[in-house]
Amino acid sequence: MRIRRREIQKARIELIPMIDTMAFLLVFFMIASLAMSRQAGLPVSLPRASSAAPQTWGDRALVVTLDAEGRVFLNKEPVRWGALEQKVRARLASRPDLIVVINADQNLRHRRVIAAMDAIKRAGAAKMAIATQAEGERPDELR
Repeated sequence: MRIRRREIQKARIELIPMIDTMAFLLVFFMIASLAMSRQAGLPVSLPRASSAAPQTWGDRALVVTLDAEGRVFLNKEPVRWGALEQKVRARLASRPDLIVVINADQNLRHRRVIAAMDAIKRAGAAKMAIATQAEGERPDELR
């Protein structure tokens, strides 16, 4: 009687479970990285006003932010005080219908806000708005 030898099976890598595992890890790390990133604006404590109403400007706005230290930002990009007029003029040259929204910190000196408004007006802005926070609204320090 002859004993039959068992065939030795070659090792195989199963792709389907590996693809499932990799897809799970990809989704997990994408969600984890989004949770770790801070998606906020610049730290500005806006002054409160009882007549403040929420506005959504969309892409029609050019946002000038003045923080408590006196720094100037144009759409979250730092700008020197002397270059503010030139930068605003350059943006308005391509889109003259833009509304310039000023986010000024409530602890900033009034003369700094007036200087920024003057530079924006000299740049040719036709419409300007000053952002405020509603009285009953919770303090949102990051705008």
